[in-house]
Amino acid sequence: MLAAVLALAASVSWGIGDFLGGLKSRTLAPLAVLAIAQPVGLVAITLIVAVSGEPWPGGAVWLAAPAAFLGTVGILAFYRGMAAGTISLVAPIAATGALIPVAFGLATGERPSALQLAGIALAVGGAVVTSYEPGSGGRRGGLAAGIAWALVAAVAFGSFFIPMHEASEEGFLWAVLVFRVCSTSMVLLAAIAVRPRLPRARRDLATIAVIGLADTGGNVFFAAAAAEQGLVSVVAVLASLYPVVTVVLARTYLRERVGRVQEGGAVATLAGVVLVSAG
Repeated sequence: MLAAVLALAASVSWGIGDFLGGLKSRTLAPLAVLAIAQPVGLVAITLIVAVSGEPWPGGAVWLAAPAAFLGTVGILAFYRGMAAGTISLVAPIAATGALIPVAFGLATGERPSALQLAGIALAVGGAVVTSYEPGSGGRRGGLAAGIAWALVAAVAFGSFFIPMHEASEEGFLWAVLVFRVCSTSMVLLAAIAVRPRLPRARRDLATIAVIGLADTGGNVFFAAAAAEQGLVSVVAVLASLYPVVTVVLARTYLRERVGRVQEGGAVATLAGVVLVSAG
């Protein structure tokens, strides 16, 4: 039960951070957002580990390093997708990455219930419907804006859960610290090479700091859920409900509106993710 609560807390924290990150990526380069957000998160988790006094757990915690690569690729793609398209459509597509840890669970001996199989079918079908933008005014339909980036994010995020889950079972705070050191290093090296325009306004900096804290908070909650011996297939799916928070915020603050068919697809996608976890 505690593992499920922690995984849901991760989804709330990630959902808030992702909404703000996608919003800021419409006026700033996603890399510029991460170049400030990541160090803020690193400072926060470093202080937490120092205060906790938790000893170094062992070699398995280094699995957080490949998780950092996958998570960084995922967040960059997700921000790009939300900047280019409608957040209410992009976020549910990214949530389908939860099917990857479910598939991993199957490969390692877990067996899905009938409810989980129905959820997988609903999530995949809903993602297809959400991704397609009908034509209008003589224009042919096609892939909705930002969906290609959302698919990249889905694969990266879904793959991230597997090594991060394993790393967290040894010592979840250290796993998050290793993750953040690696992800921050990647982002800063990329920023040095690309040289994006960094924000200077206090309001932008404050918002980006919140993004860094929310993202790191989500990592801590997910790692703690894994440390509670929650199954990777269930914990990852519950943590993948972050798009619900992102979509609610987009509807509330941005007044986003989408077509009824695509809206139905987004609802089906999220409902499918819920069924997979309920099984």
